[in-house]
Amino acid sequence: MVTINGKNYEVVKDYGDELNTLDLNEIVTDYYDNFDYIVGDFAYGKVRLKGFYESNNKLRKDYNDIKNVDDYIKNSCAYGCKYFILKKAKDNKTEKE
Repeated sequence: MVTINGKNYEVVKDYGDELNTLDLNEIVTDYYDNFDYIVGDFAYGKVRLKGFYESNNKLRKDYNDIKNVDDYIKNSCAYGCKYFILKKAKDNKTEKE
């Protein structure tokens, strides 16, 4: 479990063991608050983030459906890159609460 800007996330995958070297509070903005997952990939010394949704989320499109994350990593990320997948914890409170 990691906490980013006061929100909890479960580490689903940390391929390459790079997650611990990042200060995610500095790179994850409130833009990612609505996504169910955050995927980060490393290339050329930088991390790139992308938000994904659960397959049953009404905001989901094919390109950001978590079931397609392997295709995203294969086709849109550098070959053999290190990456991580974080899932928003269910215990996070909504902004209305």
